[in-house]
Amino acid sequence: MSSSVSAKASSILLPVCLLLVAMVSIQSGASLAKSLFPLVGAEGITTLRLCIGTLILFIIFRPWRMRFSAGTRLPLLVYGLALGAMNYLFYLSLRTVPLGIAVALEFTGPLAVAMFSSRRAIDFVWVALAITGLVFLLPLGDGVNSIDPLGAACALGAGACWAVYIIFGQKAGGDHGPGTVAVGSLIATLVFAPIGAWHTGAALLNVDILPLALGVAILSTALPYSLEIIALPKIPARTFGTLMSLEPAMAAFSGMIFLGEHLTQVQWLALSAIIIASMGATLTIRPKPRIESLP
Repeated sequence: MSSSVSAKASSILLPVCLLLVAMVSIQSGASLAKSLFPLVGAEGITTLRLCIGTLILFIIFRPWRMRFSAGTRLPLLVYGLALGAMNYLFYLSLRTVPLGIAVALEFTGPLAVAMFSSRRAIDFVWVALAITGLVFLLPLGDGVNSIDPLGAACALGAGACWAVYIIFGQKAGGDHGPGTVAVGSLIATLVFAPIGAWHTGAALLNVDILPLALGVAILSTALPYSLEIIALPKIPARTFGTLMSLEPAMAAFSGMIFLGEHLTQVQWLALSAIIIASMGATLTIRPKPRIESLP
């Protein structure tokens, strides 16, 4: 009995560790990306990450073997556009908003998707808790600790795109499998890379930036996506959702360690409220039952 329990625990421990490494990788990549803003700007690093990340994803998933039917193209297109807009707006928000707060605001997107899937009384507790956290994070007032309104709006916009990314990603992924992320990344690159290149100009041609941009693409795209693909089939969905709820905290610590961004006590409390709301939603929300169509 003890050996079977030990084996079960170890089988869950590995994917949990992989997901934690993936989260650390993503936030480390975001910190590295923000440190490059003085050189190429938010638009430039978006372009470099999309271009290099797409190339890596194509090598990993080889999507040229995929087949596309007319009925599956629209979800894939919307998924790719949402992916590009999410990255673009998130990096724009990082210009003026601390990393931890930007991720917390962005996290309202997937939280909203979870909230809209249920209508039980306990779910409104998580809604109230998330709203309370947002009230203390959003730029209310002109104090020294207030958040830039435009940066906050970009982070919330990235969250809205994240919600669309989840909804259409489920449909596109069901149609095309893991290679969906590579095709979606290509769509995002074709739309948003020219915009970033136009904003940035000749600075993108600086070869000294390429090793750092490669690091951003690996840390923010290739490594976490690969680790998640390995871990997801071996871990319960609720465990995955609960771990993902830690993302804002990971971002806050990453910003503090790598960027010197220190949050106030009120901001930490607000961030904690959003994390608890996300964890609660993951653990208690039940999807609304589907209404089967009559024959």
